[in-house]
Amino acid sequence: MRKKVVVAFSGGLDTSYNVMYLTREMGYDVYAACANTGGFSAEQLKQNEENAYKLGAVKYVTLDVTQEYYEKSLRYMVFGNVLRNNCYPISVSSERIFQALAIAEYAKEIGADAIAHGSTGAGNDQIRFDMTFLVKAPGVEIITLTRDRNLSRQEEVDYLNAHGYYADFTKLKYSYNVGLWGTSICGGEILDSKQGLPESAFLKHPTKEGSELLKLGFVRGELESVNGVHYEDKIKAIQAVEEIGMQYAIGRDCHVGDTIIGIKGRVGFEAAAPLLIIEAHRFLEKFTLSKWQQYWKDQVSNWYGMFLHESQYLEPVMPDIEAMLASSQRNVTGEVTLELRPYSFSTVGVDSPNDLVKNKLGEYGETAKAWSSEDAKGFIKVLSTPLRAYYLAHPDEER
Repeated sequence: MRKKVVVAFSGGLDTSYNVMYLTREMGYDVYAACANTGGFSAEQLKQNEENAYKLGAVKYVTLDVTQEYYEKSLRYMVFGNVLRNNCYPISVSSERIFQALAIAEYAKEIGADAIAHGSTGAGNDQIRFDMTFLVKAPGVEIITLTRDRNLSRQEEVDYLNAHGYYADFTKLKYSYNVGLWGTSICGGEILDSKQGLPESAFLKHPTKEGSELLKLGFVRGELESVNGVHYEDKIKAIQAVEEIGMQYAIGRDCHVGDTIIGIKGRVGFEAAAPLLIIEAHRFLEKFTLSKWQQYWKDQVSNWYGMFLHESQYLEPVMPDIEAMLASSQRNVTGEVTLELRPYSFSTVGVDSPNDLVKNKLGEYGETAKAWSSEDAKGFIKVLSTPLRAYYLAHPDEER
């Protein structure tokens, strides 16, 4: 019997080469599996299916894990206001984990002997895929032709063409990874630390001028409404925010950070929905969380984002952090108003039944209703006690 191999199939050059080479040269029955976390259109998935069979696959499947990706990752990234280095919404890296999980599950389901993916040896994705497969599909061989054979793009194109498969694999100046939680942009000026990306590098450009207000409603930390329209399907709510924000080209930036393999990496991105949702959520939390809730949530959220980026989603501490993040959202309910304009936005206000700014004890800088003048003076005197004690003991020490 021919061995079975599942190819994590995106339809790009590397995975196309894998399907054909494993079929023709290595004698495998290839099962091409496209794990969709919200980045593929229906037309792209249909084209992937047609191409997979042309390349020699015995079967093609689309594994739709968009809802699972939201439930098990995106909602917690919103709860934690997760932005890597306070910049990047961890778009592609979080998607890869759930794509790998879906591929591993499918491989076990069909009794595959091997899993293949098209990662090179120079990036983070090889680690995300390999680690997930090693843990979730133990004993299944991992095949990485592009990495192991150090193949060039031209070598792969020539092989495909020599066996009758022609597609437009022209190497463009920029490469794009489009996903539900943002689009990453690599290549071009990104490779030169002195330069930024020009307007032409971005896929979405301003189509509106002036400004408009955007109202985002949250219930226990989850996005529930956009401009008064209620969404049961959170994926559609995210897409609605993206549709509005992209018209102003909001969410553009370049992220510089440390890769898992140890070198510095740089990536451009455009992510209107993630940045609008996260900043609206963060703003709402300022009104509804206590000081120490915000402090400790920020600490664990930073670790959560780092672990997610560095392929540690399966680390047992992750559900513990998720439990804290979910608990912290019990009072994060309300509507946030943002003002959008080309390339930027600002927070305007919050309407929440749990608004801690509205209280019966006092209004900051205006009136004190729960303490007297003497209470204030006594509080300040007691608060200053350790400092007064220190400087009485060290009168010559200056600041």
